[in-house]
Amino acid sequence: MTYVIATINLKGGVGKTTTTVALAEFLSAEFGKRVLVIDLDPQTNLTTVLIGEEKWKRLNDEERTLATLFKDALRPEGEPVRFDLKKSLQRCVSPISEVRRVDLLPSSLDLIDVQDRLASMPSGRFFSNNPTDLLRKAVKSVLGDYDYVLIDCPPNLGIVTLNGLRISDGYIIPTIPDVLSTYGIPQIQRRVKEFAYSLGDDIAEIGIVVTKYRKASTLHVNTVRRLENDPELPTVLQSYVPEANQIAASAEYVGAGTLRQKYGYQGQHQVLRSLTDEFVSLVEELV
Repeated sequence: MTYVIATINLKGGVGKTTTTVALAEFLSAEFGKRVLVIDLDPQTNLTTVLIGEEKWKRLNDEERTLATLFKDALRPEGEPVRFDLKKSLQRCVSPISEVRRVDLLPSSLDLIDVQDRLASMPSGRFFSNNPTDLLRKAVKSVLGDYDYVLIDCPPNLGIVTLNGLRISDGYIIPTIPDVLSTYGIPQIQRRVKEFAYSLGDDIAEIGIVVTKYRKASTLHVNTVRRLENDPELPTVLQSYVPEANQIAASAEYVGAGTLRQKYGYQGQHQVLRSLTDEFVSLVEELV
């Protein structure tokens, strides 16, 4: 069975991409899962963490990113389709030696412009009267090759994000435990429920992932308590990811032999492993 899970928050800088990469790498290296990561965020941070800026630039120049998929829908009738799934799909990514079963569909900065243009496009050609169906049609042939598909969504609820949710069984919300980062969670819940209802489908609320947590911060402690005690919000995973220099540094494309070397020996590795274990349990329970 393939589990497709989106990662979303309306606020940037909350550790969304770092969480997605960590889950992918731990699922592969320590849980033996086959993982596909789909980078829909035009900031391309997840892509460059996994393959480096040099390779990303080459792929971008060769139109082998997801931006090409969405651009195809904007091309005039009669122009050839340029997106090639086999050429765009990057096999066995991650600079960590023990991570061997993570593949990637890379993003592009061009998605910023593409999303704005998609919003104003009439239905037709590749839309099948639904511009949120483009990604599903493009990748459905390979989804069954994986145990987990993780989708890093942009920090908004636009058409590109909805394409990610269209193929998702559930979603997680990484967040810093402060007012600004958590403010949009009810809006995400409401919008995803409405979208799922329009599809006649279910998109499960897997849970909230607490990131950049400072246990000495009264604000962080109180905010986590508020999130956990609110019955209207999703489950809060109990493995709070600490604010740590080595976890922040993991956003760089740097080679290492093991996940302990990448994420840190001072408890960071164990927290992320526990987080992945919780994540797997919740996904298997709720999806």
